[in-house]
Amino acid sequence: MTMTQDDDAIRAMAKRFFDAIEQGDIATMGACFALGAEIWHNTDELTVTVEQTKATLAGMVERIRERSYAERRLQVFPGGFVQQHALEGVRVHDGEKVRLPCCIVCQVNGNLITRLDEYFDSAHVATFRKFASA
Repeated sequence: MTMTQDDDAIRAMAKRFFDAIEQGDIATMGACFALGAEIWHNTDELTVTVEQTKATLAGMVERIRERSYAERRLQVFPGGFVQQHALEGVRVHDGEKVRLPCCIVCQVNGNLITRLDEYFDSAHVATFRKFASA
């Protein structure tokens, strides 16, 4: 299977997206989404907006330092990508190392994410969000 320019563009956009979150750059992360993009979570089965996601991730950036998307495994397909990884970091409140294994499936159009489906284990989410406000 040969990589196309579209595959390369999707790979670069996925890297920019996750690197931005890792660096706490919520503006760059948000710019990776198309207007009207939807983000769905398996843990609550809610579909949220980019603005809601930006607010959630801004809160995570405040609570978790030394963020890293470890063990990134990115697979590109026509019109999107799947990435498995573990989001690792250190909670600010108690210094505990946290790890959140995850799978993200994204639909991409025009080099922008139109839909993101995220899959986490709820037990890991609870540990990761231990000191988050409601």
